Amino acid sequence: MVLHANRPSVQALQPSLIRKLANTAIGRSDVIPLWFGEPDKPTPQFIRQAAKDALDEGQTFYQPNLGIIKLRQALATYMKDLYGTELSSENICVTPSGMTALALALQCIVAEGDAVVIPSPVWPNLPAAAEILGAEIARVPLRPRCGHWRLDLDELFAACKPNTSALLINSPNNPTGWMLQDAEQRLILDFCRERDIWLIADEVYSRIVYDRDYAPSFIDKVTEDDKYLIVNSFSKSWAMTGWRLGWLTAPKSLVRTLEIVTEFNYSCIFAPVQIAGITALQGGEEFICASSARYRAALTAVERAFGELPRVTFPSPQAAFYAFFAVDGVTDSYDFAENALRQCGVGLAPGAAFGPQGEGYLRLCFAADVSLIERALAQMKPLLI
Repeated sequence: MVLHANRPSVQALQPSLIRKLANTAIGRSDVIPLWFGEPDKPTPQFIRQAAKDALDEGQTFYQPNLGIIKLRQALATYMKDLYGTELSSENICVTPSGMTALALALQCIVAEGDAVVIPSPVWPNLPAAAEILGAEIARVPLRPRCGHWRLDLDELFAACKPNTSALLINSPNNPTGWMLQDAEQRLILDFCRERDIWLIADEVYSRIVYDRDYAPSFIDKVTEDDKYLIVNSFSKSWAMTGWRLGWLTAPKSLVRTLEIVTEFNYSCIFAPVQIAGITALQGGEEFICASSARYRAALTAVERAFGELPRVTFPSPQAAFYAFFAVDGVTDSYDFAENALRQCGVGLAPGAAFGPQGEGYLRLCFAADVSLIERALAQMKPLLI
């Protein structure tokens, strides 16, 4: 007997095409794995040591729902130093991953039958987290223009209907590297205020930017009266993907609600992980700068290689560490990714994984040393010429 979940919204979920492809070859030594979005370097030693010390001290007990107060204070200080905000620890809920932060945000504001508007292509977990709750998804296409990806704000606003409860915006964007500018963020926030719509901003890639030190954020534009939730994570900037540590920034009144919601989701986060987060915030700037320099070098190598291939269209990313590119004549991105894996030994993410607007594209994560990226590009060249 085959058993299924009772809820139609869960039954309708499709498996991740990225995972589906990666699971066929994950761990193989003859494959260059560029399908997942994570740095190739382990978490810095000083961060790992902080967690080890906490373990040795016996810090293995339950913790507050919203996170250790020292971590919440450190996050408030980090954002004040970066954006000049006046947020306090009362605006912050620490979460076990950015993905959990997103799920909690949606649980608080989205009901079955609500619509959520999302610019796309986008990481598949974002719309799926809303679909699980029974929400309708309206995708607004990002389009390449003048060498970069762009969002038409008029099109975004027109997609909001009477049942729209939230705009869910991932900027900097996975997979395209598209990034909102400050003026655009102000227009979006004004629209949300006018229409009484929640703004959920996924800013996980805010420190991986190529023309400035950090991405524009909604965090320095919102007030306590705004309906906003801002998602962030330790995963990308501090190379802590496996630690599963993130945070939500929200109005204080909603954080009090989040405290209740966290209890019925995961209760609390392991103390050594949170202590590692404090250490990352206090001593991680040098690592972030060095990582950004590595990614810039890798991006230059990708741009140089693709620039010599007439069949390849590559709108250059403004942020994040992905090359989202199209190959002339390719209409089935999963099939192409399978061929790249089988014939070239390179693991890519198929663009179809990121929604209908991603079909025909491939995503290559270049958060790795230049030599590895150059080798992967050389191995792929027979499929691209």
